[in-house]
Amino acid sequence: MLEIKKYGAIDIGSNAIRLLVSNIIIKDGKDTQFKKSSLVRVPIRLGADAFVKGKISDENITRMIDAMEAFKLLMKVHNVEKYKACATSAMREAQNGTNIVAQILKETGVQIDIIGGKEEAAIISSTDLSQLISGDSSYLYVDVGGGSTEFTIFSGGEITVSKSFKMGTVRLLNNKKSVNKAIFADVEKWIKKNTKDLKNISLIGSGGNINKLFKMSGRTEGKPISFIYLNAQYQFLKKMSYQERVSELSLNPDRADVIIPATKIYLSAMKWSGASKIYVPKIGLSDGIIKSLYYNKI
Repeated sequence: MLEIKKYGAIDIGSNAIRLLVSNIIIKDGKDTQFKKSSLVRVPIRLGADAFVKGKISDENITRMIDAMEAFKLLMKVHNVEKYKACATSAMREAQNGTNIVAQILKETGVQIDIIGGKEEAAIISSTDLSQLISGDSSYLYVDVGGGSTEFTIFSGGEITVSKSFKMGTVRLLNNKKSVNKAIFADVEKWIKKNTKDLKNISLIGSGGNINKLFKMSGRTEGKPISFIYLNAQYQFLKKMSYQERVSELSLNPDRADVIIPATKIYLSAMKWSGASKIYVPKIGLSDGIIKSLYYNKI
């Protein structure tokens, strides 16, 4: 017997807001399959408000309300039967975050949960990494967002430790250099401490920027990117102006600036952990929300 369900996930990040609609294919005697049906991304940079001014602007509140109305209609035409909306670091830190959640619920009927860094890491880690993670190897999972980066270490097929740092791409662009230097030092210390006894460690990267870098590399799915390649790409991107990254590389305007700090985070994590390659399975918070909804974890 075959059953197909449709679930939705709304990820309200610091750089963009996404709606993922997934088909959940349930067949007797087979593993449940999760197939992406639709992904819509809206570049509302909430972090530029929250991390600089401490609150979300009226203009972006209006854009958020419009986005939720649009997502609600899209889920309706997709026949989505169940969904969850999660907001991360920008909404966590915005002084008016809880008021916005109440306003959006009142005006659109969409309930948003503002989740903490640990919960965010747990939801992301709930995605199926079994195809990548082999029992005799160790992995440092790095999910780079606009406001924070979640680090999770897998060893022996199990999660050993995870931590969320206020080291997001939008935040790094808006911080003073001295603040960023201190954050990188904290992350370096944590990674070195937690990976020092691990051998054959590789990175697993998630987030829009590493997905874009992987696509630009032309590699086939499942093949990793080497440290040498990623570092060369970083130097290449840094030499280009913002305008050149948009016009010559066809990067989205809201991707062309954040891709630089994002690449630096991945490279730094590889260097500090001793990893020579990074796998990019194209999963993130929205995928984790879908799976957590299905397995009644959230």
